Amino acid sequence: MDDGGRPDVLIVGGGPAGMMAGLLFARAGVSTLVLEKHGDFFRDFRGDTVHPSTMEILHQLGLLERFLQRPHDRLSSAEIRIAGRDWVIGDLAHLATPAPFIAMMPQWEFLDFLRDEASRFPFFRLEMEAPVADFIMEGDRVAGVRLADGSERHASRLVIAADGRSSLVRALQLLPVETLGAPMDVIWLRLPKSSASGGVLRGSFEAGRLVVLIDRRDYWQCAFVVGKGQADDVRRMGAGWVVARIAEAFPDLSFPGTETLEADDLHVLNVALDRLTVWHRPGLLAIGDAAHAMSPIGGIGINLAIQDAVAAANILAGPLARGGSIDALLPRVRTRRLLPTRVIQAGQKLAQDRLIAPLLEKGAEPVARAPFLVRALDRIPLLRRIPGRIIGLGIRREHVRSPAKL
Repeated sequence: MDDGGRPDVLIVGGGPAGMMAGLLFARAGVSTLVLEKHGDFFRDFRGDTVHPSTMEILHQLGLLERFLQRPHDRLSSAEIRIAGRDWVIGDLAHLATPAPFIAMMPQWEFLDFLRDEASRFPFFRLEMEAPVADFIMEGDRVAGVRLADGSERHASRLVIAADGRSSLVRALQLLPVETLGAPMDVIWLRLPKSSASGGVLRGSFEAGRLVVLIDRRDYWQCAFVVGKGQADDVRRMGAGWVVARIAEAFPDLSFPGTETLEADDLHVLNVALDRLTVWHRPGLLAIGDAAHAMSPIGGIGINLAIQDAVAAANILAGPLARGGSIDALLPRVRTRRLLPTRVIQAGQKLAQDRLIAPLLEKGAEPVARAPFLVRALDRIPLLRRIPGRIIGLGIRREHVRSPAKL
């Protein structure tokens, strides 16, 4: 802290990027305050897939064993249903990494874990129920934030925006955005199960009906994909209509007790695919979804955000801990993370435009045969390792190089 009791780093947003950044900066001896607008982390229908790249980071920090003690299921392959048949399209089991699987863990468990681990460091503070309404400017420099109740929080060195796709830097147009577009939105809902199990991820891609089921042991977390802007119309048709469509996609499953579901049980995710063209300005850095909104395809958003946090700490934590100037270093974070962001977003846009959008078009022809690539992945096990590696480890994965203050 400086003489005024200000933290060196103030982080807006207690999601995966914000909490990981808070942990890493505090670990380096940098006084850090994370502001989270909610009173707890318990939010349903948020990204729950912790990929091998993230668990590799936890392993480097000596935290993986404790992390895996939290409730989770393990997924080492992926399959989708096309033209009435299930196709295996990805294999993570052969990855040379400490945890060659996806940990299916509710995001609140993951965030609780990061909070508990970060709280071990005396330089870390977390303030809940602290919604940020505005930035405090000193000339052209971001010097802190103003909360919704009018109170202020100042940072002596840096403000990090890690507040997601609805980030304040976007709402206030502090940084320019490049929009890539998305042809769909997603309706999330819970569906009851007839028996308890876990670790299954199933998808069904048919004309006019795209559904993904995530096995949560005692219920299914369901993503029902609709055309962009159609979610309100679907909600007006009612939960019963949505459940019937899902049941058509998975005739081997039963969903008991769904007659009690209502329209309010259908939660809409407005899908966006975009990125800031500049991630910083004096005193401010954006990371995670605040810097690049990802499509839910592949469940990669959390893990890309974690990689951003690691890169930011690798570049900035040491100079901050030594008391050096860091404004000139801020562009290096975007430079480091731009390639993986572009590659992953390009892949998501390709899948959106070539696979999803045609199926969502009105009057789309029934799918009589799976695409050649899907058939090849299903037929040749060695090929499945390629999407498994891209999804599991990403592009240019980060390694923890930020210092640790003992």
